[in-house]
Amino acid sequence: MSSRKQVFAIFDNADKRQETLPFEKRILTYLDSHNATALVEPEDFNDADFVISMGGDGTFLRAAGRVGNRQIPLLGINMGRLGFLADVLPSEIESTLDRVLSGDYIIEDHTVIKLESDGEEVSCNPFALNDIAVLKRDSASMISIKARVNGDFLVNYRADGLIIATPTGSTAYSLSNGGPIIVPQSGSLCITPVAPHSLNIRPIVINDTGVIELEVESRSHNFLVAVDGRSLKMAEGTRLTIRKAPYTVKIIKLKNRRYFSTLHEKLMWGADNRQ
Repeated sequence: MSSRKQVFAIFDNADKRQETLPFEKRILTYLDSHNATALVEPEDFNDADFVISMGGDGTFLRAAGRVGNRQIPLLGINMGRLGFLADVLPSEIESTLDRVLSGDYIIEDHTVIKLESDGEEVSCNPFALNDIAVLKRDSASMISIKARVNGDFLVNYRADGLIIATPTGSTAYSLSNGGPIIVPQSGSLCITPVAPHSLNIRPIVINDTGVIELEVESRSHNFLVAVDGRSLKMAEGTRLTIRKAPYTVKIIKLKNRRYFSTLHEKLMWGADNRQ
C-alpha cells in the first residue's frame, strides 16, 4: 500500500509570473515523477504539507502571511536579488526537493509579532514576520512617539518613524537604519528609530516577551503603520500595542546552510575589500 502523497503549494509573485513559469514547470515535473502533488496558487493552503515561495523576500513574506498560524513549513526559491529568506537558487530546485522529500532538512521557528490598535485587531493582517514600522505620513515634519515596554516608560522618540523588528527582520529595514543583526531564535526584538532628532537615542534590544505600547503625535494628525510592508493610515492619538504572536513561522533550511555563512554571502559580512 503506497504512502500518502506529499502536497506542495506553490506561491509566486503575480507581477513576475512569466519569469517564474519555467521554474514552476520544473517543480511540477519533478514532483509528478516523485509521487508528490503540486497545487499552484491554491485559494488556501489547508491541504498543503509544504509551501514553496517563488520570488524574492517580499514574496516570501506574503506567503508567510497566507500560511499564518497553520504551521506549514515554507521553502523559499530566490527569483529576486538578495534572497535572505528565499535562499534556494533556481539551479538548486531539484536537489533541494530531493532533500525535502527524504527529510534531510531542519525546521527553524521564526518569531512573529502582532499589531493591535486601541486594544482591537487592525483591519489588515496584523501579523508580521519581519517588522512593524510606525512612520510619518508626509515630508513636512517628524512625529513624536511615546514608547512603553511592559508599562514602563522607555523614551519619547522624535523621529521620522520607529521600527519594531523580529530577529528575521533585523537584516531588513531595521538594519538600514542602524539596527543590530539579531540571530534567529535569540528571543529578542529590536526597537530602531528612523532618522531620530536626537543623536543619543539608539536602537535597543528587548526580550520578545515584552509588550510594546506606542502613542503617536503628528502635526498632520495622522501617521502610517506598515506591517511587513502593508500600510495603514492611523489617526493621531491611536494607542498601538505590539506583542509576540502565539505562533511561529516554520522555515525549511538545508542542513549545510548556516546563518553566519548566509550573512557572509548575502550581506558581505566581515568582508575586507581593501586592495
